[in-house]
Amino acid sequence: MSEFRKLHGSEMNRMSPEEYAGAPKHPIYLMLHNIRSMWNVGSMFRTADAAGIEKMILSGYTATPPRKEIDKTALGAQESVSWEYHADPLAVLSDLKRAGMKICGLEITEASRPYTAMSSADFPLCLVVGNEVDGLEPDVLDLCDDVLEIAQYGTKHSLNVAVASGIALFEFVRVIRSGVSL
Repeated sequence: MSEFRKLHGSEMNRMSPEEYAGAPKHPIYLMLHNIRSMWNVGSMFRTADAAGIEKMILSGYTATPPRKEIDKTALGAQESVSWEYHADPLAVLSDLKRAGMKICGLEITEASRPYTAMSSADFPLCLVVGNEVDGLEPDVLDLCDDVLEIAQYGTKHSLNVAVASGIALFEFVRVIRSGVSL
């Protein structure tokens, strides 16, 4: 038998929804602002669950569960991930900053730095991702303490928002877990 035998779901030691609800979470929030695709929203719920982050914040015209399009890609993560909706991202980001959370936009700007340049001192943080076409609005960027970017090596200068947020979230989890025991 190959050492690379694929594991079945029952062999993966997955937590039950109740165990997951009580498990420690990484000190990361993910804000989805003006995301137009409900499939992207669902995908980010699924990634947030897999990364074990604290909370998702949906804002602007980002659709909220329950929606069949979100459910299709979230695969139940919309039930396990703590989330809330706020129409105005500026108010909630200001509140998070006052509470001591670092606000990081994921965008390419003149002063953005690599998403891999994070350290344990950067947490807790809220990663803000924006519209698939227009990205983050200037007033949202103005509230960011830092703007992070993912280097691009091809002819396109962007990644799908769900893919980009997943790349950044798992890098943040790596940084947290390399220095802190949960």
